[in-house]
Amino acid sequence: MFFQGSRYLSVPDAEWTAPDGRVLRYKRRRVIPEIPAPLGTQVRSGDRPDLLAFRVLGDPELFWMLCDANRVAAPAQLTKTPGAVIAVPGPERAS
Repeated sequence: MFFQGSRYLSVPDAEWTAPDGRVLRYKRRRVIPEIPAPLGTQVRSGDRPDLLAFRVLGDPELFWMLCDANRVAAPAQLTKTPGAVIAVPGPERAS
C-alpha cells in the first residue's frame, strides 16, 4: 500500500471489526519523531516543499523528512516564509 521509503511504512497496522462483521484495516497514528537536524538552509522565494527537498536532500519525495525535522504537519509551512532558515536532517536521515 505504501511505497518503499514512505514515512508510513513502519507505522503499525490495526484492525477494527464493524458491527456487521467486516474487518477494517488501517494504519495507527504516526507520531512525528524527534530527529537530529544539524544542518540548515534558507527558504528561497518561490520554493515549494518538493523543490526544497530536491535542493537539500536530492529527492523531491523526501519533503516529509524536512517536515519531521522542523516538527510541522503541513508541508506548505516549510516554505511559507522566504528567508527563513529551516532545519535539515543530516546524511544519515536522507535515505
